[in-house]
Amino acid sequence: MVNASTVADITCLQHIGITVSDVDETLAFWSALLGVDPLWRRTLDGAYLSDVTGYPGVVLDAGMIELPGGAMLEVLDYRVAEKQANDMATANPGNVHIAIRVIDIDSVWQRAIDAGGLAVSPAPVTVTSGPNTGAKACYLRDPNGVTLELIQPPN
Repeated sequence: MVNASTVADITCLQHIGITVSDVDETLAFWSALLGVDPLWRRTLDGAYLSDVTGYPGVVLDAGMIELPGGAMLEVLDYRVAEKQANDMATANPGNVHIAIRVIDIDSVWQRAIDAGGLAVSPAPVTVTSGPNTGAKACYLRDPNGVTLELIQPPN
């Protein structure tokens, strides 16, 4: 059983952070997709970041953009000597996807492709079973391989 007083301490989703290879390219993709400008773009180099991230002396190239609904997407390039790209396969443990509810999935799909998104689904498809029956959904990847799901609720 969940303790209600503990749950009351959690107020909202503040942001989702993704690690990228090029902050400018990533912000350009998300700006084109969402139709909004980044909230900020800067270098983060406070001494506290080493304690937070576990990387001694880390410097982050960073930007923030608002997602629909008020949460934010934090885009980070860790300036560390050794980095390795993750396998993009969405099924691998540790991979995540960002799902965005849309009104016109075909239009947003095309906007994402035009902005540099890579199609995973051949096109938006109709959900034929489960809790989202009647919805339309698709997967794409942003320029860094982060999986983006678009979902249009049933009419």
